[in-house]
Parts: sequence; C-alpha cells; structure tokens
Amino acid sequence: MKITSHVIVILAKLFTGFTVRWKDCQPDTCQRVYFANHTSHLDAVVLWSALPTEIRALTRPVAAKDYWSKGWLKPRIAASFNALLIDRKGIKVHRSPLDMMLEQMGDIYSLIVFPEGGRSATGEMGAFKSGLYYMGKKRPDLELVPVYIDNVNRVLPRGEVLPVPLLSCITIGAPIFLETGESKQAFLKRAREAVLKLKEM
Repeated sequence: MKITSHVIVILAKLFTGFTVRWKDCQPDTCQRVYFANHTSHLDAVVLWSALPTEIRALTRPVAAKDYWSKGWLKPRIAASFNALLIDRKGIKVHRSPLDMMLEQMGDIYSLIVFPEGGRSATGEMGAFKSGLYYMGKKRPDLELVPVYIDNVNRVLPRGEVLPVPLLSCITIGAPIFLETGESKQAFLKRAREAVLKLKEM
C-alpha cells in the first residue's frame, strides 16, 4: 500500500482538527526554517500538513531516524511527507546533522525543526540546543520562523500508539534572524521566547 501525502494530510486533520493562525507572517515559498516546540511524535506531521499545498511541497520536516525508520508503517509515512531523517546515535564530527540539513536544503527546500531536541515529557518547553543558532549563522538569508503547536501532545500521549482525536492549534509567528554580534546564548533565548509568545496570542 502506498501512503500518499494527501492521505497523511487528511488523517492529520481528522485526528487533530488543527487550525492554523499566521501572526505577523504570511505563507511564502521562500526558504525558511520553521522551528517549534516539541511534545509529540505527531508534531512534524501536523505542522507539515498545516502548511499550504505549494509550501508543503517545498518543506521537509527533520525527524529522528531511530523512530521513523522502525517497522513497516513509519518509514512509509516519513517518505510520504519527505522527512529528512537524522541519525541521533551515529553523529560524526566530520558529518554533523547541521551540515546534512543545510546540504539537503540546497537553495530549494525549507525545513521544520524542533530546537529542544527530544520531546518534552511535561509539556513545558525546554532549552533550545545550538543547531538553530549555527543554521542562522551559516545561512543568514534564511527566515527563521517560530511556531507554537498546542494540544498535539494530548492527541498522541507519550508511550501511546494510537492517536485520540482532539482539537489542536498551530500559531506561526514573525520571522527572526541572527543579529550581527549576537551571542549564541542570547539568540537561543530570544528564539525560545519568540515561540513562547505565540502561546499567548
């Protein structure tokens, strides 16, 4: 059975009933890095599905290879939304995940990333890892777009296999850029706050 991207979008909408709000940001096919909070394995699928069709075709979610390559179904789902699978256990100094992401983006694709790394067990957003900072440093032309994903963790709670239909909301905010001379710590704090602010909007 071939799982198409169209089917994935329909199922994501069915199970999460997501609504999308664009705040001080407009849908655009320019190269972007959408960075979001991370509480569920469904986050990447739902955010990707929530993008307009023409943007979705040019956007690749970054996902964990150790999760999405297991079994028969997960690899097919990952292939249907063109996921960029990162091996978190086999990281090599000369071949970092960041270099791989930038290489796969080329001058065409946008990415969906989760700067916390792993999923939050409590729903509270953790500290951001340094990847987003170095991405902004190596590709200053990229729009870094904050996203807040609300309630998807309750659709597929940690440890569960089958999703429970619930309503969720995705809020997409204004792009940010790494400022000249801005330190890694200051930028990551600002990026995290940009996501948190969307929770209140």
